[in-house]
Amino acid sequence: MKRKWVWVLLALVLGTALYGGIALATPPQGVSNPINVHGTFEGIDAKAKTDIDPGTAADLWQARISAKGATDVYVLENVIVPGGTFGWHSHPGPSLVIVKSGTLSVYHAPDCTRQDFGPGSPLGSTFIDQGHDLHVVRNNGAVDADVYVVSFVPAGFQRRINEDNPNPSVCPN
Repeated sequence: MKRKWVWVLLALVLGTALYGGIALATPPQGVSNPINVHGTFEGIDAKAKTDIDPGTAADLWQARISAKGATDVYVLENVIVPGGTFGWHSHPGPSLVIVKSGTLSVYHAPDCTRQDFGPGSPLGSTFIDQGHDLHVVRNNGAVDADVYVVSFVPAGFQRRINEDNPNPSVCPN
């Protein structure tokens, strides 16, 4: 009889933990993805140099993109309505973000200081999400935000990992 109650208690605890994890996660709201494509590369090793001053001195612009191992590359357009949110999440790799119109407000855990990105913003309309950091992105403005993202993740991994709000008393949902 005791053994049965132990199993019942264990099932209850696990069920509550699973339900609580689902209930606390903050999924996207008010976000659409008109463009969402991806391809897999067997590693990436791209290099380029361009002389940006055709005079006598070589003034070289240089770029390098490198990824070891199979890599999924995603290209997305996200349209976020006013009040819309991506919800709390992280990524297993870096993303390059371009805000074409509107303004995105980004909050990083644990302090949740607001950073605004978009045309006319003091921070500019581009930013790099390095990956592996917990954050939420919101459209606190009055117009739709149109955002383009290029993400690099290990092949087969989810591009986005839903997370719980780390500090509900300070951080927005």
